[in-house]
Amino acid sequence: MSGDKHSGRQTLYICIAIVIAIFLAVVFPAFSMNFHLGGEVFLNLLKMMVVPLVMSSVMCGILGMGDVRKLGKPGFYTIVYYFCTTVLAVVVGLVVVNVIQPGVGTVSDEAIAELKGDDAATGERIYGYLAAQIDVPKEKVADFFGSPENVEPTIGMIVENLVTSLFTDNLFTAASETNLLPLIVFSIIFAGMLTTLGENVDTLKTGIEQINHALMAFVMLLMKVAPFGIFCLVTARFGQAQAEGKLGDVFEQTGWYMMTVLSGLGIHALVTLPVIFWFFTRKNPYQFLWQMSRAVLTAFSTASSSATLPVTMECAEKEGGVSERSTNFVLPLGATINMDGTALYEAAAAIFIAQVVGMDMSLVQQLTIALTATLAAVGAAGIPEAGLVTMLIVLNAVGLPVEYVALILSVDWLLDRFRTAVNTFGDACGAAIIDTNFETVPVGGNSAGAKPDAVAR
Repeated sequence: MSGDKHSGRQTLYICIAIVIAIFLAVVFPAFSMNFHLGGEVFLNLLKMMVVPLVMSSVMCGILGMGDVRKLGKPGFYTIVYYFCTTVLAVVVGLVVVNVIQPGVGTVSDEAIAELKGDDAATGERIYGYLAAQIDVPKEKVADFFGSPENVEPTIGMIVENLVTSLFTDNLFTAASETNLLPLIVFSIIFAGMLTTLGENVDTLKTGIEQINHALMAFVMLLMKVAPFGIFCLVTARFGQAQAEGKLGDVFEQTGWYMMTVLSGLGIHALVTLPVIFWFFTRKNPYQFLWQMSRAVLTAFSTASSSATLPVTMECAEKEGGVSERSTNFVLPLGATINMDGTALYEAAAAIFIAQVVGMDMSLVQQLTIALTATLAAVGAAGIPEAGLVTMLIVLNAVGLPVEYVALILSVDWLLDRFRTAVNTFGDACGAAIIDTNFETVPVGGNSAGAKPDAVAR
């Protein structure tokens, strides 16, 4: 009970920190930008934990099953769940944008005329914008995503990229770039192999479990300074936007678009996911949302579901009541492939741009957007605003001019925080659902707090 009170107080502190941060950014933008160092330190501490925590937690999740063959059903249904919720998010986005029609009569002819240009120049502009946001050279962004003028719109290319991204020729390179998919694949295969080697590797298994336990203890220690770190992150970012005059432009030029995307994200987070959560767990989804609030607020502050992963795992296990094994396996996978908010945003943005240019989208074209947005969102990198790059693929798939992405650049940094929060809550819901519907007892019998040794439903 004391733990619940402590987490409740910390959630309140984080909420207060965000409110004060936004107030300071609006009133004293120049002063607020001085907090960027504290925000960067906190964000780097979170990112520092991601790779070792993902690898150790996934391995612990596999080792906890005892027999690697038990991975089949939970693993399959985890992927199915994440794919289905992403599709539902895209559908919500398409419905909302078609109902509100934010691109009809909201953008002036002068603004549209200024946007016309060649696609390669637009790609370069987006890469330059991303480089500035994540503080890396533009050449490194281009190396990661590929040359902007060579972005092909084919579905086959997207699928091929997804398959090849599962594997790497150098684990250390993948770790240095926080490329989690190949690390997860390696961890699953390596831990699965350990389950077949018997007592010969008991020391190694124990070492992996102890490393994972120590890393989670470090995360809990880090959360003690989370309110201050989040305050610095939000103050510096919003202060920079206010100093550059972006906050006023955001609401003046793209207010209807913002309202559309936020409405779609709200429906998905507060209606779609809670209904699915209640159907499979028969638990109160809004109580679970409160239990995950620290992770959701951290996701909003960092704009990165990967960086938020350590906090998501700590909240799901300690406050949400999700078993350690489900947390260890499902959440790292979700932070990598579950991008509900990003998919919804890309679908809504594509239709918004079509409305701006006066293009009537047929049902087939909208279905193409839905499929492309789903696949492109899965392939989005775990860095802030990477969805802008995959947006180029979505627009190309239906023949929309990619230069109109410039319409949403001024607002993307803010919407990115909301969609990341939705992604994180979707990850947590997936972990709870898989945990409820599949056996979660460690081999060797019941442990404290474990569920009965049975497969639910």
